[in-house]
Amino acid sequence: ASYSNASASDVSTAIDAALAAKPAWESLPFADRAAIFLKAADLIAGKYRYEIMAATMLGQGKNAWQAEIDSAAELVDFLRFNVQFAEELYAQQPQHNSPGVWNRVEYRPLEGFVYAVTPFNFTAIAGNLPGAPALMGNVVVWKPSDSAIASNWLLYNILLEAGLPKNVIQFVPGNPEEVTKVVLEHKQLAALHYTGSTAVFRKLYGAIATGVAEGRYQGYPRIVGETGGKNFHLIHSSADIENAAIQTVRGAFEYQGQKCSATSRAYIPKSVWPQFKEKLVKETSALSLGVPTDHKNFVGPVIHAGSFNKLSGVIDAAQNDSELELLVGGKHDNSTGYFIHPTIYATTNPRHKLLSTELFGPILTVHVYDDTASPAEAYADVCKLIDSTSEYGLTGSVFAADRAAVRFAEDALRNSAGNFYINCKSTGAVVGQQPFGGARASGTNDKAGGMNFMSRFVSARSIKEEFSPTTKVEYPSNEV
Repeated sequence: ASYSNASASDVSTAIDAALAAKPAWESLPFADRAAIFLKAADLIAGKYRYEIMAATMLGQGKNAWQAEIDSAAELVDFLRFNVQFAEELYAQQPQHNSPGVWNRVEYRPLEGFVYAVTPFNFTAIAGNLPGAPALMGNVVVWKPSDSAIASNWLLYNILLEAGLPKNVIQFVPGNPEEVTKVVLEHKQLAALHYTGSTAVFRKLYGAIATGVAEGRYQGYPRIVGETGGKNFHLIHSSADIENAAIQTVRGAFEYQGQKCSATSRAYIPKSVWPQFKEKLVKETSALSLGVPTDHKNFVGPVIHAGSFNKLSGVIDAAQNDSELELLVGGKHDNSTGYFIHPTIYATTNPRHKLLSTELFGPILTVHVYDDTASPAEAYADVCKLIDSTSEYGLTGSVFAADRAAVRFAEDALRNSAGNFYINCKSTGAVVGQQPFGGARASGTNDKAGGMNFMSRFVSARSIKEEFSPTTKVEYPSNEV
């Protein structure tokens, strides 16, 4: 897509326009705001379904299935469920009123504007980051990813067609550092809503903290962020091996591993490794790679040259790494598009950097743990290993038929994943079913797709009203 980058002056103008639209927007009854987003959901589900899928396929390299579950299904779910979550939040009111007293809580929009920075990999997330705060009565400056402009611009225009006043959400593509610099210097920054890399989020978090310390802002900006992950599959010897292997292939290689929840490390017991390995390699080798418009292809290109160079560099370096055994893949081709073949390494080093470093691509690293002598002890040890290897805490899965093994992992890995899956892959959270988010280096764990998430974009005001006048200054205890 062709587009223009916003200048610093453009960003300032966008902020001013958003703030000018704020009084009318926040005073609009919730039902009227909700109607706009519900209409947008209907437009996406019907009139624009194939257009937004096509934009996601061509612009972001998703196959038809991945584009459908993202830009059509999940985006519509966010728009519809957020209305329900907002209604549930507004319904949270004081449980008791003393005689002659009426207590209530008002959930006000934040004072100022929200800065939404969206990623390339999900059109649904690109809609939710500016959409959720706007639904709650906020105005938003939206910085879309340069690698998802086509689908994001279409989405923005769908919101306008649905009735969103044009200045409520400001669509501001541009150099990330230049746009952000203007935003973070503005006194009325009320919140950052971010999905992207951990390194950038930490930098933004620190810059806002500095601004708070300097008294730059009128308040304390809310920070809501979801970043990276080094997501695991833990296989127990009692697992359904075929299911575990197939789910691992899907979790690692759907959308080229470019999901923050993608499976990028797996831990397999030695007792079942031969059969697991056979199925894992067979299924991965069978994956068809090519352009997303050819529906037979499971794997498409990675997003851009920077990603290709990083991932191909990892593959090239692995050729000289004695601690890595290539099981399948290990090829890359940028002659026409940026293609990384689905690649799996096995390592004997439980602390190998490929088990801790986020790659954001179709590369899976497997460690085989020895459970032949003492299965229970080996399983406990590998849980400790998983918990301590990575700085992230986003998603993870355990595969086991033994319920005691499931329960042990669920407890031992309680801080290792904000979304924990049992006998299913580490990807695929569904709005209204599995609220999504992780802690540690993976973000603030505010759980998109739930009521708590909506509460981050309001400022509550408690109101007490008395119906009976007070006629005396003295307390009853003074009347002795």
